[in-house]
Amino acid sequence: MNPKIIINIIYIVSVVLFATGLKMLSSPASARKGNLVSAMGMFLTVAATLFSKGLTFQWIITGVAAGALLGIAAARLVSMTAMPEMVALLNGSGGIASLFVGWAVYHFSPDSDTFTTTTIFLSVLIGGVTFTGSIIAWGKLSEKISGKPFLFTGQQIVNIVILVALLACGIVFAINPAANYPVFIAIVGLSLALGVLVVIPIGGGDMPVVISLLNSYSGLAACAAGFVIQNNVLIVAGSLVGASGIILTKIMCKAMNRSLANVLFSGFGSAAQKQGEGIEGDIKPITPQDAFFILDAASSVIFVPGYGMAVAQAQHVVRELGELLEENGAEVKYAVHPVAGRMPGHMNVLLAEANVSYDNLVDMDEINLGIENVDVAVVIGANDVVNPAARHDESSPIYGMPIINVDKAKTVFVLKRSMNPGFAGVQNELFFFDNTRMLFGDAKESIQGLIAEFKNS
Repeated sequence: MNPKIIINIIYIVSVVLFATGLKMLSSPASARKGNLVSAMGMFLTVAATLFSKGLTFQWIITGVAAGALLGIAAARLVSMTAMPEMVALLNGSGGIASLFVGWAVYHFSPDSDTFTTTTIFLSVLIGGVTFTGSIIAWGKLSEKISGKPFLFTGQQIVNIVILVALLACGIVFAINPAANYPVFIAIVGLSLALGVLVVIPIGGGDMPVVISLLNSYSGLAACAAGFVIQNNVLIVAGSLVGASGIILTKIMCKAMNRSLANVLFSGFGSAAQKQGEGIEGDIKPITPQDAFFILDAASSVIFVPGYGMAVAQAQHVVRELGELLEENGAEVKYAVHPVAGRMPGHMNVLLAEANVSYDNLVDMDEINLGIENVDVAVVIGANDVVNPAARHDESSPIYGMPIINVDKAKTVFVLKRSMNPGFAGVQNELFFFDNTRMLFGDAKESIQGLIAEFKNS
């Protein structure tokens, strides 16, 4: 059989595996298998592509082994707390890879036709923006740089000027690519600069949206690179990633009741701290011993996880406490806000790692329907997603964002290290409510204290 036919058949099988794996990722019950199915599709694609370009199986296996070692190292060494940062870096890696693909094709074939030249421009533009934008997102998530928006006068005008300059350079480049290598270098530089400028004004509280958007960008960059090298399966895979990223971004924006334009251009969080300083009231601390007596008498308990749970690596003890409460006769649920944590699905991943049953996870809308009947709501490191100011305070930056209405539960336990505001910089008026009790300290140690009380009772 013709080798080209075999390669195309493998590509078709790979596309089916990609689509199947993506579908399986929509359910936590099948997500792990979905990853394996998609990985198998990518393996077949890469192997077939390299083999068709003349590489021997020896080099293909060497590349697979090197990639596998890097993957295993990342899975073993990167903590769950740092997972958002790793996702940001992976998005950036996809972007810079697409940029280099476009650059390599242009460097060795500078007299390409107009269509190829245009796709090279798009690959470099989207790849460059994705790369530097992801690096800035990584810096904000890892707190290497401030998570607050960085704003300056005329910022949007500068961005528009750079974008117009990029389009002008792209036109000049496409007209005569062979004679415009300096223009191409300018496109690379402007693309990298634009990536920085479009992410630095975005506050830390919006990072989940930024991560999903950059993920979409990386897919679009890969799609453009697929057109550059005329690889159909890369076009399909990039399109799938790009489309799914855009859909997820829309879901995240809806969860915050904000438009994508507002997320990208509003500078959310720049004045948030000042807004939170006016909150007055008395906080009511509680000890693990006193919290135990309330939980022991509760017939219904919900856990609301946030980034603080990830920092404390408390997901396993949360699951253990939940099981003890169930043995004690309480109904236990885990309420997950769509933008809790610092990347899409962050809390779901943590709870899945701790083997929390998916049947016990409920979304925001479902839990809010009957939250007035909940005896105890245990908030673990969440802040903005449970802040009642979002419902009524028009001066608050988070006004209008749907929240989990834990303040309507009969009793609320808030586990925090201190009274510092959340990542978005907004102080939470929930902390001062009459039905709220603050359990200060490391979340993992606090929950371990509760577990000890149950076991010793």
